[in-house]
Amino acid sequence: MYGVVTRNAEEVEWSDFDLGFYEVKDVTGRAAAPLPNAVNMISCFGDNAAADENPDLVPVDDEGRLATRDRTYFDWAYVCPTNERYREGLLEIVDDCAAENDDVRLDDVGFPRAEFCHCERCERLFDRNSHDDWFDWRASVITDFVADAASRVPGRTYLTLYPDPYPGHLYERAGLDIDALSEHVDEFVVPLYDTHYGTTYWLETIAKGFETRLADPDVDVSIELYAVNVDVDDLVHATEVAAAYGSDVLFGYDASNAAAALRRMRADAEEGRTFTPDDA
Repeated sequence: MYGVVTRNAEEVEWSDFDLGFYEVKDVTGRAAAPLPNAVNMISCFGDNAAADENPDLVPVDDEGRLATRDRTYFDWAYVCPTNERYREGLLEIVDDCAAENDDVRLDDVGFPRAEFCHCERCERLFDRNSHDDWFDWRASVITDFVADAASRVPGRTYLTLYPDPYPGHLYERAGLDIDALSEHVDEFVVPLYDTHYGTTYWLETIAKGFETRLADPDVDVSIELYAVNVDVDDLVHATEVAAAYGSDVLFGYDASNAAAALRRMRADAEEGRTFTPDDA
């Protein structure tokens, strides 16, 4: 199936798409009311507005540096996943979304990087927990959150993964234990974003890596492509590659361009009729 990921409510109804994902909360902190006709999507621990308003929410590394947009490689600010009040707020949003549509997608779930978080609360919770290993404890924090959220979702629970299938990377970087999470998740979504897609060997390599990594857990995997200002022919090619590995292919943030690519693909797939003089 083909789906759109959007902030525009009307686009989830476009007939070009089989699925619509609607951002109820994004990484800027912008909030919108959930829709009954879309998979409502929640940016969980990415939140610029919350971090700007209350820096105490932001994870810190062992040198006290904050996980904000000021840091190299950080496109948005993060909130520490052990902050109980913030987690409760997220779960309330999950409840609101599930009340409108049975399916919910959890986005931006996890710790920001391997060196986070060493705030006083995280240090205290680790000292009191039963895990001897720091990374095991971090993974348990994330798995517990996803389990709690998924228990409130009557339909399918989608979870976005960082686009890194290399063994151990998701676990060490974000605290994402794929095998543990697969007990609570129905479909993983992997965003493989590019502004050009002039070549797709890297897209195929990463998609194949996830196909291999997720072969054992009985969980679907979808590929999400970036559609903004991408040449339609290049987007068509990327879609064909993604479709070979993903159960669904999703398009991010330009419904018009995505629809044009799908129409091109469907037109190319139609078999033309050959007319003979006897048909006249």
